[in-house]
Amino acid sequence: MPRTAVIDFETTGLSPLMGDRATEVAIVLMEGDKVVDRFQSLMNAGVRISAFIESFTGISNAMVAAAPPAAQVMAEAARFVGDTPMVAHNASFDRRFWVSELERAEVAAAQPFVCTLLLSRRLTPEAKTHKLGALAALHGLAPTGRAHRALADAEMAAALLGHLRRQLCTRFGVPHAHHALLAKVQAAQRHALPTVVQRYFAHR
Repeated sequence: MPRTAVIDFETTGLSPLMGDRATEVAIVLMEGDKVVDRFQSLMNAGVRISAFIESFTGISNAMVAAAPPAAQVMAEAARFVGDTPMVAHNASFDRRFWVSELERAEVAAAQPFVCTLLLSRRLTPEAKTHKLGALAALHGLAPTGRAHRALADAEMAAALLGHLRRQLCTRFGVPHAHHALLAKVQAAQRHALPTVVQRYFAHR
């Protein structure tokens, strides 16, 4: 089965364009729906964590002060991922930090991203909210740890990805939902999903 890397960052704020930096990264490597490896590390980017963010994530300034440098962690993360396609919940956020932190480490960031939030909007439009914790509860996914810590959230996003893949396969009667198909599904209008899926398999 093709591999997928599910990633989650904890950060000092919302955007690297505003000077925010990553404080923790976790990556869950999947083959199909099976987790086969994990990478997780705090990182020291030399930026102070506010009291609000510390209360939100549980990551303190003392914790990151003792962590490896951000460039070292990101280089290791990039080697762990390789050219594996990536997935995140609210992927625009995580992709911004992935690209920004790797640029600082002078490492290329060419991996394509799929977003479980967008997939959920296409496949589960009845959900009242598409926040990760709410979707996990809606679909009966088992808790993975403290929310807003990178590994727990990456594990939860991986479980949600597996659920959405199975839902897509069942709904449209297809044998698999690889990354390339998910990328097309997340970009499609809901009414066009049957056509999108049909065309994808017609050209395989």
